[in-house]
Amino acid sequence: MKKIFVTGLLAAALTGCAGTADYAEVIKAPAPQELAGVWTTTGPQSWLVSPEAVASLIITRSGDTLDCRHWQRTIAKRGKLDWTGEQYYNVTFKSENYKIVLENGEMKYDHMTLRRVKAPTAECAAFLTSVNGDYQIILPTAPVRHVQTSHKKSGGAQMRNTKG
Repeated sequence: MKKIFVTGLLAAALTGCAGTADYAEVIKAPAPQELAGVWTTTGPQSWLVSPEAVASLIITRSGDTLDCRHWQRTIAKRGKLDWTGEQYYNVTFKSENYKIVLENGEMKYDHMTLRRVKAPTAECAAFLTSVNGDYQIILPTAPVRHVQTSHKKSGGAQMRNTKG
């Protein structure tokens, strides 16, 4: 019985070591030249919902990121480039962490293979502006709005994140 308890504690402690970064606490790392730019899937990817779906990762020189995926609609998530130990990660505003690995000119990202391209897709370009040869992301992080509640114990207005 003690072995099971100790094993459980050890497992919990070790998973804490891997940890996930909180978006608000991540210190944005500037992107090295080999990472900065527009990366897009080419061809079908088993991790995407459809063979026609396209995923892009735009990384600015300053370390801002845009994870943009589209098929029947566009889903774009703002993020930050994070340097942890000897590894780069993309941390989205929803605190989702994705490892970034470069191998032979290709990027491995969220179970997908991406290749560098010159320009973003039209769907992703809607969330970007180009300034001095670099992209700036114009997609805000999760907006916050006031929500009125009628429950007496709630104390009136509350702050609630809306999905962006």
